Amino acid sequence: MDSLFALIPLIIVFPFSGVVIGVFFGRRLMPHKDSIGPGLVASILAGASFVIAVLMFIALQGHPEGVEVPLATWMNITAGDRVLDIPWTFKIDTLSSVMMLVVAGVGTLIHIYAIGYMQGDIDEQIAKRGFEGDEAFDFKRRRYSKFFTFFNLFLGSMLVLVTANNYLMMFVGWELVGLCSYLLIGFWFDDPVKGVYNSESGKKAFIVNRIGDFGMLIAIMLIFWTFGTVQFDDVFARAECMQAESQEACLTVSAGEAVHEEAEGEHGEAARPYLTPVALGKIGTVTLGVVVTIITLCLLLGATGKSAQIPLFVWLPDAMAGPTPVSALIHAATMVTAGIYMITRSNVLYAMAPISGTAVAIVGAATALVAGTIAVAQFDIKRVLAYSTISQLGFMIAAVGLGGYVAGIFHLATHAFFKALLFLSAGSVIHGMEHGHHHAAHHGHGGDDPDFDPQDMRYMGGLKDKMPITTWVYIIGSLALAGIPPLAGFWSKDEILLDASLNNQLVYVLLSISAFFTAFYMGRQVFMVFFGRARTEAADHAVESKPMMTTPLIILAALSVLGGLLNLPGLHSLAHWLEHSVAHAHTAEFNISIAAISTLLGLIAIGLSWLLYGRKPVEAGQADPLRSTGPVFTFLNRKWYWDELYDTVFIKPYVWLGEFLAVTIDWKFWHDFVHDRIIGDAFRGWGAILSQPIDQGVVDGAVNGIAQLVDGSSQELRKTQTGYVRNYALAVALGVVLVLGFLAFRFLM
Repeated sequence: MDSLFALIPLIIVFPFSGVVIGVFFGRRLMPHKDSIGPGLVASILAGASFVIAVLMFIALQGHPEGVEVPLATWMNITAGDRVLDIPWTFKIDTLSSVMMLVVAGVGTLIHIYAIGYMQGDIDEQIAKRGFEGDEAFDFKRRRYSKFFTFFNLFLGSMLVLVTANNYLMMFVGWELVGLCSYLLIGFWFDDPVKGVYNSESGKKAFIVNRIGDFGMLIAIMLIFWTFGTVQFDDVFARAECMQAESQEACLTVSAGEAVHEEAEGEHGEAARPYLTPVALGKIGTVTLGVVVTIITLCLLLGATGKSAQIPLFVWLPDAMAGPTPVSALIHAATMVTAGIYMITRSNVLYAMAPISGTAVAIVGAATALVAGTIAVAQFDIKRVLAYSTISQLGFMIAAVGLGGYVAGIFHLATHAFFKALLFLSAGSVIHGMEHGHHHAAHHGHGGDDPDFDPQDMRYMGGLKDKMPITTWVYIIGSLALAGIPPLAGFWSKDEILLDASLNNQLVYVLLSISAFFTAFYMGRQVFMVFFGRARTEAADHAVESKPMMTTPLIILAALSVLGGLLNLPGLHSLAHWLEHSVAHAHTAEFNISIAAISTLLGLIAIGLSWLLYGRKPVEAGQADPLRSTGPVFTFLNRKWYWDELYDTVFIKPYVWLGEFLAVTIDWKFWHDFVHDRIIGDAFRGWGAILSQPIDQGVVDGAVNGIAQLVDGSSQELRKTQTGYVRNYALAVALGVVLVLGFLAFRFLM
C-alpha cells in the first residue's frame, strides 16, 4: 500500500496533460460541430485525478500521520556559507486528502456537465454573432477546446495548492487559480452584448485578488524571516518550540531534517547547512507572539481575497459573467475554498495568535450576514447563489477563526456538494429558458423581447412542469443549503453554530441571523423560479436539459443528502480523520437545543418565503413583494452600496490620481514644461548661441579671416608675376644684395 504514495505526482500530471493536449491538439479532437472530443478528454483526465485522490485516501488508512513525496529540487539559493533548498514535494495527509477528494471529485462532475452545457452556450454565442457554415464551425472548435484547456488548468492549479508541503509551493497554486479565474470569468470577453462587462468582471477578480495576495506574500516573507523555512511542518515545529523553549534550542528543531545536520554532497564533500532563522536570538517570547499575530493577520488578508470576505468580496458576484460551469467550479470546489484550507493548514500559528483568530471569526460572521441580506433582494438566479456562496464562506471562515477546523472543513465539503448542485441546476434552468426563448421567437410568441434575460428570475415561473429533474434536484440543494435536517447542510452548519455558541456569542448571533436569511432567499428563489405560472413565453416553452447535464445533478443531489455521514454526531469520522494532520482539531458534542433553534429559524424563513412568493405567486409584471419595504429593499438590492462606496473611496480617486499623474505631471509638467520649455528652450537657446556668435562668429570668422588673408596676400603677390625677364633678373639681384648684406652684417658683428 505504501507504493500507492508514489502515484501522487499523477494527480497534477493528468490535468496539466489536458492543458498540453488542449493547446496543441484541441481542435483536432473536434472533427465536426457536434463532437465532444476536447470535453471528453478533459473530463477523463479530471476523473483520473479523482482516482489518484481515492488511492491516496486508501493509502492513508495505513499511514494516517501522512507522508511527503519529493518530486524534484525547485529552489536552491546560496547565501554565503549557507544554502536554501526547497524541493517540490507533495504533502499527503488527512487534510490534503479531504481537499483532493472534494476538488477532484466535484471538479470531475462539473467537467462532465460542462461537456453538454458549453455546446449550447457556444451555439448561443454563434447565434449572437450571426456566424454560419465554416465560420461557425471554426469558432465553435476554437472556443470549445480553449474552454476545457482553461478548465483543466484550473483543476490542476487547485491540486497544486492543496498538495503543497510549503507556503511557496502553495502560493504557486494560489496564483495560478487567480490567473484561471481571470481567463474563465472573462471567457466571453468578445460577447456582442455583454463583452465589456465580462472583460471588466475578469479584471476585477484579478485585481481585487492581487490585494489579498500582497498580504499573503508579506506573510510568507515574515514566516521565513522568523522561522528560517517555509515548509509547513518545520514552521509549526519551530513556532511551538520558540514559544515554549529557549530560541537557541530551536535551531535544530525540524520535523524533517535538522537545520545544522550535514549530509554528503554528490561529490562526497560535506553539504552546507540550511539557512537559519534571521529572527532567531533576536526576538523574545512576547515579540514572537506579536510577529505571529502580524503573520496570521496578513494570511487573513490573503484569505479575504481568495475566499471573498469583507472587504475583498466584491469580485465574486461579478464572477457570474463566466459560463455557469465556471461559476460552479469557482464557488464550489476550487478557488474560494483556498482561504479556508490555508487557515486550517496554519492552525498552529493561529493557536499562537488569539487576536487573529477572533478577527478571522468576526470577519467571517459579518460577511455571512452582509452577503445573506444582499442575496434576499437580487433577481439574477446566479447572483443570488453568488452572494449565498460569500455568506457560506463566511460561516467557514468564522468556524476556523474560532478553532473549529473540523466544522469548517466539514461545511467546506458539504457546501461543495450542494452549491455545485445549485449552480449547475441554475445553468440547466438558463439553458431551458434560452431554448424556450428561441422557440417563442421562431413561432411568433413574443420571443423578441430585447430586455429578455434568461438569468432573471422575474422572467421565469412554472418551470417545475417543464423541467422536473432540475426542479427536484434544485429543491434538494436549496434545503441542504438552508440547513434542513437530515440533509448534509444541516449537520455541517449546525456544527459551526455549536462551535460559535461555545466560543463567541456575537459570532453565534450573527451566524444564526445569517442562517435565517439563507433559508428565506433560497425559498424565495425556488418559488419564483419553479412554482406559479410561467411569466414569459420563454418559461412556458422551456425544456429539460439533456442527460449529459442532468446526470451530474442527480449524483450531486445524492451527495447533498448523504454528505452529513462524513461527520455524524457520535461517530465524528471526519474529526478523527483530521486530528492526524490538524494539531488543534476538535469537535463539540451534538447539542439538540442549538440544532432545534437553527432548524426552527430555517423553517420559519421558508414559511415566510412561501407566504410572500408561494401562496400567491408573483405574476408577470407584478412588483416583488419585498419592494413594499421601500428603501430597505433598495439598499439590499444595491448591495449595501458596496460598489458605489468602493467607486467613491478607491476607484474615482485612483482614476483621478492616474489622470493627474498622466496628464498634469507626465504630459503638461514633465513633457510640456520640463522637456519642451526647460530642456527644449535651453537647448534651442544654447544652440542659437553656439551656432551664431560662437560657430559663425568666432570659428567661421577665424577660418574665413585666414582665407581672406591668404586671398589678399595672393592677390598682391600676383602683381610680382609680370612675365618680364628684366623684372625677374632685378628681383634676383635684389635677393643677392640682401643675402650678401645679411652675411656681411653677421661677419662684422
